[in-house]
Amino acid sequence: MKRTVVCCLCALILGCVWALTGLGDVSAVTGSVQLVRADRSPRTNSNAGVVVWLTPFLKQPDATGRAATRPRIVQREKRFEPRLLVVEVGTTVDFPNNDPFFHNVFSLFDGKRFDLGLYEAGATKNVKFTRTGVCYIFCNIHSQMSAVVVVVDTPYYVRLNNPGDFRIPELPLGRYQLNVWAERSSPETLKAASRQVNVAAVPLNVGTIVLQESKDVIPAHTNKYGKDYDTPVFSSPIYTQP
Repeated sequence: MKRTVVCCLCALILGCVWALTGLGDVSAVTGSVQLVRADRSPRTNSNAGVVVWLTPFLKQPDATGRAATRPRIVQREKRFEPRLLVVEVGTTVDFPNNDPFFHNVFSLFDGKRFDLGLYEAGATKNVKFTRTGVCYIFCNIHSQMSAVVVVVDTPYYVRLNNPGDFRIPELPLGRYQLNVWAERSSPETLKAASRQVNVAAVPLNVGTIVLQESKDVIPAHTNKYGKDYDTPVFSSPIYTQP
């Protein structure tokens, strides 16, 4: 009987401590991203991908990736699908070739430098993204193909296909660094938009994040050898199609 009373008292005390410290509580951060031209006029229907992510100052031991299956970027009809992907550092991404001809996927950017070489229809190769950063991806055969992988150090992120409203749920309470990336904004603009936020029990709205676009964000797109793309000379459809 005494043991039962002691156990009940311990459970009650632990419950009170849990409630007072907010341990295990989660909240959300909302806001919006707006892209503006050099003259500060808003750009609508920009088809410019946006990523917003929150990195906790204190590492969350139970924070794990949200991807139930391994992410992938499919090569289909001379396009990368999706064109914008966000992954946690350490994630492996598959690159299946669903076209009836060869592709050569590569990136020379700091987010991850790699060259998957030439591979045929139906084949799949993969890349493990081992460092944070922005990785622009191209095909060495088809100059019109491009994709972006944004590698972050947190599971708390959201991807937008266009500037607009966002919501990041299931955030443990605490201090975070808010970061944003947009295809048409310079690193300086994105750094200025970064800020510290405090996530409390009441959901936090960070308001509108205004990003000015830049025309010279990505260097001229060349092939993996740093040269202009040649006109295809292969007649076989396994290499290219008109």
